[in-house]
Amino acid sequence: MRSSPGEDARRADVEDLPRLAELAEEAVAEQVDHRGGALWAKRETRALPALASLGAALDDPDQLVLAGTIDGVVVGYGVTRLERLRSGERLGVISDIYVEPEAREVGVGEMLADRVLAWCREHGCLGVDALALPGNRNTKNFFETFGFTARAIVVHRPLVDPPLPGSPANDPEPGPPAER
Repeated sequence: MRSSPGEDARRADVEDLPRLAELAEEAVAEQVDHRGGALWAKRETRALPALASLGAALDDPDQLVLAGTIDGVVVGYGVTRLERLRSGERLGVISDIYVEPEAREVGVGEMLADRVLAWCREHGCLGVDALALPGNRNTKNFFETFGFTARAIVVHRPLVDPPLPGSPANDPEPGPPAER
């Protein structure tokens, strides 16, 4: 493991859930304004508030919920699930991995990733998937240090104009398109 003496990545427990839910909100807030982040926040992220879904993940034997700590204080978390493929094989899917900005660069994220990879190996996964937003070079570089490479690129074309900063979401009303 790549860490200093005070860092750890351990299985989360029920007492960690409120803190993990806070971290999930921080993770979404940090990414939502990046390229692809608005739709990612509506589709791929854990629904907020995250307390209930994190509790369900904690109780699910096909999911691993980790707490990343420095000197016993939770500063990061990770959630990975086992996905059964049509072939019957398993794929590990990292749905969440986040470390507070002030706690990065000391090994907590690396310990979380090491634990995830070990757990996926133990469960016979043929590989592990994770998502990085386009342009988020730090996340891409982080995953590349563990041997992750792109295996698919998702392309998207918006059909509505993005909302202006400070305005409510630009969700069209149901029905026929308005005249311009």
